[in-house]
Amino acid sequence: MKIRSTSHALPRDDGRPSSDAVAVTTWTGGFLAALADGAGTAPAAREAAEHAVSQIATHYRSHPLGWTAGKALRETVRLIHRTLWNESNARFGRVEMVCTLVVALYDEGFLTYLGIGDSRIYLLRGGELQQLTRDDIDPEEPLRLLRALGATEALTATTAKLSLEPGDVLLLCSDGIHHHLTDEAITLALQSGTSARHLAKEARDASPDETRDDCAAIRIDIDSLEWTARREDHQLPIPEKLAAGQKHDGWALLRSFGANDRCWLAEREGCRQVMKFAPLEAIDQPALIEAFLKETWNAIRFSSEPPFVKAWEPVGRSSLYYNQEFVDAPGLATLLKQRRLQVDEAVQLGHFLAGAGIRLLRHDLLHGDIKPENILIGSAYDSIFYKLIDLGSCCEVFSRQSRAGTASYLAPERFHNAPISERTEIFSIGITLYEALTGQLPFGAIERFQTPVFRDAKPPSTLNPLVPPWLDAVILRACAIEADERYSHFSEVLFDLSNPRAVRPWHPARAPLIERHPVLFWKCVAFLFAAIALYLAIRLATRG
Repeated sequence: MKIRSTSHALPRDDGRPSSDAVAVTTWTGGFLAALADGAGTAPAAREAAEHAVSQIATHYRSHPLGWTAGKALRETVRLIHRTLWNESNARFGRVEMVCTLVVALYDEGFLTYLGIGDSRIYLLRGGELQQLTRDDIDPEEPLRLLRALGATEALTATTAKLSLEPGDVLLLCSDGIHHHLTDEAITLALQSGTSARHLAKEARDASPDETRDDCAAIRIDIDSLEWTARREDHQLPIPEKLAAGQKHDGWALLRSFGANDRCWLAEREGCRQVMKFAPLEAIDQPALIEAFLKETWNAIRFSSEPPFVKAWEPVGRSSLYYNQEFVDAPGLATLLKQRRLQVDEAVQLGHFLAGAGIRLLRHDLLHGDIKPENILIGSAYDSIFYKLIDLGSCCEVFSRQSRAGTASYLAPERFHNAPISERTEIFSIGITLYEALTGQLPFGAIERFQTPVFRDAKPPSTLNPLVPPWLDAVILRACAIEADERYSHFSEVLFDLSNPRAVRPWHPARAPLIERHPVLFWKCVAFLFAAIALYLAIRLATRG
């Protein structure tokens, strides 16, 4: 494949940033072009556009091989949309991070394209210009968008596809261009070889002051195309029986991890890796296959993040599985059977888990099952490190209202159908830290189908006297029974772990006044005694 591309985002006025963003990514046999137009001139709109184009190629390139190009593109756009929606509400309490988006993707031998809002994709073929996308605008109010990325809580993205031919020219542009250049002018510019930069400048120069806008364009010339193998539409088989000694694609299965016989340590030519197979129940349940593919996607796209292990899908697999690097380190649960963590190790664990939560939350995701069994602890020279594993429970924030996860680490509100949130994840972190320092669960072991009654936990220092009072407060605040008394954000946990002197003492709201505010309590007692003494003095004086 041979293509030529130019791209440019030109601001409305020189000397200020553009609210439009453009990006082109190429690889052997494919390319992805994305253009986003921030809705408005506020910095949040520009952030939305920049986030959309920077994330779309990253997420798409790591999608599971079992997904078609259209499916992967739709899932990627849906994820970015939810991230913008949630970040807007978290930061501003209202919709602010909004943008339009057009994407042109060549993969699997076809062009797959998508449009949201009033940015456009054009195809010039044989001298004729065709608008591929449709404008999402109100016919009675042309300036009002009917759909935009980040504008509503839910968005259904649709894709279409067509075959490209050598000599085709694709143009992605914002409304600042097509509002001020006619189709004839665009056709003439493309035929004459005008670059994206000059096309944007031509549109800006042609616009009157009152309607002038940012102008962004991506031009892609298709010189030649090579055949790209399409992914098979049928699903790879799922092996029913897995046992030590079996071989899969040249890898010998050595042992399974714990009670999960779908996750194995495998070896080939002295090299070891972890092979995770789709669950057996997925054979006749398509929803479980889809869930496994999403787990695969999450594992692969977070491979470059330090808290997680590397993962990949081998090309030419004979069954449905993905691979992970083998980290020769014990699970935290295994270590805790031998000893408790030292205070500095637990503080490092808290930093690690809060940091991992922040990294996932940037993509609108939460782990969903934080516990010692899903944490590896290893040593490197004179230091230790942690890795968070098993993204099978990973889900979008606020998307799950079930009891999915491990009951003993679930926040109390999760037993009453509250959605998974940053606060419920912080509760799991608090439970994990408590157990790591004391060897006990603060609220005891909870069965899966049990609806427990929670009572205030003992301070960890009562079970481990080495725990300092400030760390007592951090852990008890993280696993507070009432959600409103808990930390709201991972960043708050990180701050307190990094600033022990700034940690406020912890007392639950229902604790007696003498525990919550001892100074105030004794002031009230002193005032009461003073009032009684004054009363008695007055009575005695009156009698005399």
